[in-house]
Amino acid sequence: RLEQLGKVLGIATLVICAVIFGVGLLYGKNPFDIFLTAVSLAVAAIPEGLPAIATIVLAIGVQRMAKHNAIIRTLPAVETLGSASVICSDKTGTLTQNVMTVKKLYAGQGFKDIENLDAKDPDLQQLLLGGLLCNDSRHGEDGRAIGDPTETALMVVAESAGFAKENMEQLMPRKAEVPFDSDRKLMTTVHAYNNGLGGHYRVYTKGAVDELLAISKQVLVDGKCQPLTMADMEMIRDANRDMAAAALRVLAVAYKDIATLPAEGEESALESDLVFIGLEGMIDPPRPEAAAAVRVCRAAGIKPVMITGDHKITAMAIARQLGILKEDKEAISGTDLNKLNDDQLTASIGDYSVY
Repeated sequence: RLEQLGKVLGIATLVICAVIFGVGLLYGKNPFDIFLTAVSLAVAAIPEGLPAIATIVLAIGVQRMAKHNAIIRTLPAVETLGSASVICSDKTGTLTQNVMTVKKLYAGQGFKDIENLDAKDPDLQQLLLGGLLCNDSRHGEDGRAIGDPTETALMVVAESAGFAKENMEQLMPRKAEVPFDSDRKLMTTVHAYNNGLGGHYRVYTKGAVDELLAISKQVLVDGKCQPLTMADMEMIRDANRDMAAAALRVLAVAYKDIATLPAEGEESALESDLVFIGLEGMIDPPRPEAAAAVRVCRAAGIKPVMITGDHKITAMAIARQLGILKEDKEAISGTDLNKLNDDQLTASIGDYSVY
């Protein structure tokens, strides 16, 4: 804008100076005197101090923002920020505290008492072990849990029932793994284990509920495997919806026993024909200051948008608490987003507040 203003002023000044010089000649003025007058007018009309003034104004803006703990390295960014009409934010750790705590457990066709965990319950035992071993978190030198907040939450709840991670990893050492990725939405580990029935390795898989149900053939009920029926799947999905509606992030856990380790490059075969164990629901509470920040944004005419990898129902529950979501139709899942072409997305992008 400054560049454009400079060009307009420069051209206008040259034209006016030429007119003044011409008028002066018509009135019989001394050509040299009228030339000096035109040049003086040009010097006076062009605001040489404009760039300096703009820089000073931006610097004042940087100072004001620094008092609010916002450091701006590039001065023009102040103006850019002032023009923002939409702010897109990640959820975990930004709008929420990134301190996960397991609040609900579902196994054996029912919810378990989180306050008084029964370590002798075979379904609960397998659920907690699966979450503990298919897990990269660990204890630091000071004894505190270190790792991804979701995995540390799974480790803490298992240890509250008496399963120490270091001890279990010695009893069932990890022999292979398939790391988590956002396409599969699953993580799988293989542990040395002799069940006395010909299985020398136990495979634990954790991840998104729907993805895990799609590769499970059986379900664990009262410590026994039975075929996974449509009724079982509906019960599991109902439990998942209940937990997600309570703003809980839900992970499913499954297992199977195998006789030999898969060959290199064939690890994907581990994620099939699993025995579904249950669900672990954990909460990541919103930051107290996040809701206030959302209100400030709205008052300033800025639309806050939340982007997260959580289940749609969980994301909607958190967004409602923060004041980002007003109506259910303002949320869209990644699957539905992929179905839109560029024109459809351009036409509807203003309708959504949660992705």
